[in-house]
Amino acid sequence: MILRWEQGRDLVDDLLARGRFTRVTPNRELADTLLEQARKHLASGGAILAEDPTGAFTLVYDAARKALTAILVNQGLRAGGDGAHAVLLDAVLAQLDPPLGSIFRPFAWMRPLRNHTQYPAPEHPVARAEDVEEAIPAAAAMIDAAAKVIAQMPAY
Repeated sequence: MILRWEQGRDLVDDLLARGRFTRVTPNRELADTLLEQARKHLASGGAILAEDPTGAFTLVYDAARKALTAILVNQGLRAGGDGAHAVLLDAVLAQLDPPLGSIFRPFAWMRPLRNHTQYPAPEHPVARAEDVEEAIPAAAAMIDAAAKVIAQMPAY
């Protein structure tokens, strides 16, 4: 059994020191609930893709975000403040890349597209059906990987 997760500890410690993360009680039950919600969001996003690509993308993005959040809440870490979604990816990649970076890295392109979709402006495109079709398998892989690593990662 791993008593302390060392990979990425310097970055996570820095995020904690800067107030980008706070410590919370590690919660496997909440992590599992987040993964269950993520799976439902993913299915719902796929179901409405043809009629509502922007809504579908938002659901699929939220599925991916909840997968990352599940990993961290299981460790007792909660992101907060401006850029909280971005810092989720920073912490997950610091701790899991290698070997799982390629699975979680698509969140990096999904996040700004989700922001442009949620807060549209003429200079930024919003999500299209093609984006959702690319995001669905990426989010599914993140959910599957999160479910596997949660069992292996101890509280931070």
